[in-house]
Amino acid sequence: MGKWSIVAMTAVLALSLTACGSKNDKPASGSEASSGGSPEQVVLKVATDASYAPFESMDKDKIVGFDADFLDAVMKEAGLSYKLENVGWDALLAEMTQGDKSSYKAAISAITITDDRKQSSDFTIPYFESVNMILTKEGSTVANALELKDKKVAVQGATTADELMKGIMGDSNTNLKRFDSNTLALLELDNGGVDAVVADFGVVQAYVQEHPDKKYKAIYDKNNFAPEYYGIMLQKGSADLKSKLDAAVEKVRASDEYKAMYKKWIGVEPDTADLLKTK
Repeated sequence: MGKWSIVAMTAVLALSLTACGSKNDKPASGSEASSGGSPEQVVLKVATDASYAPFESMDKDKIVGFDADFLDAVMKEAGLSYKLENVGWDALLAEMTQGDKSSYKAAISAITITDDRKQSSDFTIPYFESVNMILTKEGSTVANALELKDKKVAVQGATTADELMKGIMGDSNTNLKRFDSNTLALLELDNGGVDAVVADFGVVQAYVQEHPDKKYKAIYDKNNFAPEYYGIMLQKGSADLKSKLDAAVEKVRASDEYKAMYKKWIGVEPDTADLLKTK
């Protein structure tokens, strides 16, 4: 789960557009905190794509969501000053492969840790365990991901949901409909344009809870959708920063504060048994 794309392709796309032209292609002001640092302390610029509720979204001119709250807690624990900025998904991935050429030294945006991404970027230890879910309307006969092969399915493009469904349905299958955001994918389901949406657990869980009047069926399929882990993405070679953030992430993810922000944004109590074992 989480967001996914081929880094090389992303870097090219980011030069001309972000998220098929619908996402921001210029940094927007985000959240900023001093975390108790001195006035001379360097402010760490952190990139995000604030179109992925409940992890990050815009509330007027402020970035809010689980990731925003978690990042704030981690930076305070690490004693680092930072500024979170909304740059868009494709631009985010491109920036995080530029090394010293980029002013962004970290990114947080429900980013799944993958072997491909670790080739060009570093990651902190995981801070969130997730799994893709299937969302259909009540009355649907769909019971697992394999039964979506001949259905119309909506996903957010360039995410792990997209990649998983390409594997099941085929990359050129016209019934696999890619949207610039999960919001648009879910709207397509509401309007009857698709039979199902595949998206991150947190996205599906929050959406169902926010729309109790709608008749939805959310399906776990851990046989076909393996658990995934989100991490804070760093520029390659960020050993010192990674060490500081790893220690802070480890402490925050085991705290009551983490449980409170999880319940606030995801809507349920977290099961962190497996997450706390990850390194």
